[in-house]
Amino acid sequence: MRREGNQSGNRESLYREVTDKIITDLEGGIVPWVQPWGRVGIDAALAMPRNARTNRAYSGINILLLWSAVIKGGYDAQSWLTFKQALELGGSVRRGEKGWTVCFADSFVPKDEKERARQQGDDPQPLSFLKRYTIFNIAQCDGLPEHFYQSAPPVPEREIVPHAEALISATGASFEIGGEIACYIPRVDAIRVPPQTAFGDQINYYRTVFHELGHWTGHASRLARDLSTKFASNRYAREELVAEMATAFVCASLGIVPTVRHADYLGNWLQVLKQDARAIFKAASMASKASDFILAFENKITNAEATV
Repeated sequence: MRREGNQSGNRESLYREVTDKIITDLEGGIVPWVQPWGRVGIDAALAMPRNARTNRAYSGINILLLWSAVIKGGYDAQSWLTFKQALELGGSVRRGEKGWTVCFADSFVPKDEKERARQQGDDPQPLSFLKRYTIFNIAQCDGLPEHFYQSAPPVPEREIVPHAEALISATGASFEIGGEIACYIPRVDAIRVPPQTAFGDQINYYRTVFHELGHWTGHASRLARDLSTKFASNRYAREELVAEMATAFVCASLGIVPTVRHADYLGNWLQVLKQDARAIFKAASMASKASDFILAFENKITNAEATV
């Protein structure tokens, strides 16, 4: 029992440590989920963070941690490796480089729990755990194969982004274009956004649409989040946090670079994060699920094109 208590304490400590890092970023003007493309003058590659060895995308809280690392480190890539993986690829981490922490969550069933369940004739209860490991940006490494250092150029800004339009259409979401307010209305399961010509920088139309689609994924018929929230409440701030991060994840995946950096709910977000060390983990996880839900419609586009 003491071992489980220690594990629980370590887990809670890591939750608090990561959350405090995010709070420090927010208070310092860094909002990773709406500013994942670097400081002014630094052209970080626009992409979701991936492991350069496996090409596996990071998810949840790790997206925020690695986007924040790109901003702080001034890196020009969103690709990451462990120290061992860099060696396996024929390269190495430069001496003196600082690694960045990411988290891994999983569960397992201890032997004594299996035995207890066998003796009592019930199901064993898994023990969840959260642990940290250290990775490095490929910009911190030397000697890697040349193609790892070649970043795809960002999609140029333009009034119409065809692949974004196709994805929006493929979702089948109900849209009303017009007015001066952007919102998702759960009662009628519909989205309302101003016309694209109303945006000073028209590229931000897509950011707004994907933000509202982020809320749309929370409908009871989809991912079933609690959307019955009052404006300015903690629950409202949590849902806005999910939609904001989901927007950033979708835009990064599509190569869309919004010029707006909304932080309208910064005070509310800080309050939520300070009250609950797990809030940012939960929100990031839900945002990943929301963005994955939206991006899954790309398969519908691909299938439709294949039948033409």
